[in-house]
Amino acid sequence: MGQKIHPEGFRLGVRRRGEKLDFKSNWYSDRDFAELLGEDLKIRDHITRKLTRAGIADIQIRKAAEQGEIAVDIYTARPGIVIGKGGSEVDALRAELERLTSKRVQVNVREVSRPELNAYLVAESIAEQLEGRASFRRAMKRALTSAMRSGAEGVRIQCAGRLGGIEMSRQETISEGRVPLHTLDADIDYGFKEARTKMGQIGVKVWINHGIHEDGGEG
Repeated sequence: MGQKIHPEGFRLGVRRRGEKLDFKSNWYSDRDFAELLGEDLKIRDHITRKLTRAGIADIQIRKAAEQGEIAVDIYTARPGIVIGKGGSEVDALRAELERLTSKRVQVNVREVSRPELNAYLVAESIAEQLEGRASFRRAMKRALTSAMRSGAEGVRIQCAGRLGGIEMSRQETISEGRVPLHTLDADIDYGFKEARTKMGQIGVKVWINHGIHEDGGEG
């Protein structure tokens, strides 16, 4: 089970770091659910395509009860790229999202202070190195060492595909510390990214254990 289920979805509703784990989208609808869900997907897809080099770690969307305004929180390791000179880039992004949704949009840019401890950003960094034809073992080892030095209690990194350009696909995994996937009190951050290399796609999965809650069983 620990290998099949998403670690964050598995822990929805469980307290994380003393605070209730929030959903990536916060709104309610009893009639237009499909339309609003499609709207969320369009927003995420547009931001991801427009800000490919901005180190986007997460996108959270909140909608008011009357559905007249959308608040989008963008968590990024490079806020300067998202904001732009004098706020020009974020203003342009806001205007594009308003045209896309036909609603008022508020964009908030939040900085990720320690990107080496964010699983998605770590996976994205490894994928970028693989696309640049770097050694997969060196990229994985460097990311693991950096996360452990920054205070992670455990890290697991897995790459799968035509590693090193060989004919047959294979899977390589390295880990250090503890990554208890079945412990609900464990704060496990999970990230996945695909590297599109000339030899084919390589999947990169990263699990980072930030520790056990103080109010949990193992804390």
